[in-house]
Amino acid sequence: MPAPATPRPRLLRADEGDTVWFLGSLVTVKATGADTGGRATVVEFLNPPGFAPPLHRHTVEDEMFLLLGGRATFLCDGAEMAAGPGDFVLLPAGLAHSFIVGPAEPLRTLQITTPSGFEKFAAAVGGPAGERRLPDPGPVDPGALAHAAQLHGVEILGPPPVAAD
Repeated sequence: MPAPATPRPRLLRADEGDTVWFLGSLVTVKATGADTGGRATVVEFLNPPGFAPPLHRHTVEDEMFLLLGGRATFLCDGAEMAAGPGDFVLLPAGLAHSFIVGPAEPLRTLQITTPSGFEKFAAAVGGPAGERRLPDPGPVDPGALAHAAQLHGVEILGPPPVAAD
């Protein structure tokens, strides 16, 4: 088996990176496992107002978010963390979590997962995005999501949370 390629420095501009639709959100991949020697994946998320992913846990990856715009409430291991622009959220591997995007505007985050691999899960579930804008192209098949999640070390534990009135 050949040795992995040595990661190389690179610059991506604000509008650069491969894009996919993932659970109704736009994901722009900034760094893959191939870019980081398997140590991390970095993606930019654009989630629509009111969006919430299913309750889930990553069995291997720590998941980190730096909020660039918008607001969300992160739910993890019984904690509720309201976050806004400039805030950083850490969701450790093995802990059940989700989040709810505020109703007023989209949520824009830089998401870092370590070790890498999230980009493969997003590609398996999502489809290519021709334009960098919301709304998404359509619903996600729950069976396909569950299958891809299982293959990529993600356990779906329940439906998306609902925002309190």
